[in-house]
Amino acid sequence: MVLQINRAAIITKIKNTLAKDAARYIAKSLDEKKIKVFSLEPLDVNNIYQVEPAELMNTDLDLVFAIGGDGTTLRAFRMVRKSTPVFSLNIGGTRGILAEANTKPIEQQLHDIFNENYFYDKRLRIQAHVDGKMIGAALNDVVITRTNLTKTPIFTINVFDYPVSQKMDGVIISTPTGSTGHALSLGGPIVHENMNCVMILPIAPVNKTPALILELEDIVISSTDSSKIIIDGQQVFDSRSKNNITISKYPYDGVFLRIGKRGVRQIEKLGF
Repeated sequence: MVLQINRAAIITKIKNTLAKDAARYIAKSLDEKKIKVFSLEPLDVNNIYQVEPAELMNTDLDLVFAIGGDGTTLRAFRMVRKSTPVFSLNIGGTRGILAEANTKPIEQQLHDIFNENYFYDKRLRIQAHVDGKMIGAALNDVVITRTNLTKTPIFTINVFDYPVSQKMDGVIISTPTGSTGHALSLGGPIVHENMNCVMILPIAPVNKTPALILELEDIVISSTDSSKIIIDGQQVFDSRSKNNITISKYPYDGVFLRIGKRGVRQIEKLGF
């Protein structure tokens, strides 16, 4: 499907000079092509509309540029409507596992986009509900962890109508995209990012409950004590004892616009 770009947004790593310089260049290039451009940060470029996050979330867009590291990319996906494509550039970030490889100058990457030299990279997203109330969508993971550090609660994980109850510090529900994040630090495997599955990784279980890789069905988690729910490492919510936390498929995939090669991107980005 050919992408018709009439309205674009630029989401930039906060207070980063390199990212902001790149954002200015992209904004000027888009403006020259009569594309309406929205930005969360002031870019000091004519004809650019500076907006607040809530306003951007309610704006129909054709493409979003995320300029920074993985944190900026995750923030961008929280702000896009439905499956708006995101072009992620690791400028001013660190490892940038989610981002497009910076093997070409920006002007060449824009040239590729405008000349339809790209492909779509679709990723599963998950969402969390607490007692039926939706609290957030995640591209990487939902982490549920105990609040009381002096008492180990019993977490019950119910999937395919099979409940497992164990004492543990918490649980991670990770997408394949998130397999190189918090899940990897707990010894989880790297799962190819285009697979339709999730990983359930108990955090410090008393009885060494194993990690699971499953086709995504609704997963219901509860705890005997209060918990924190962390969405993509950026949003934190509270859950009380006996609340039901349901993890399910988000209705809209996350979509990256890619101009690089296909393959197992996570392995390459981790340096293997």
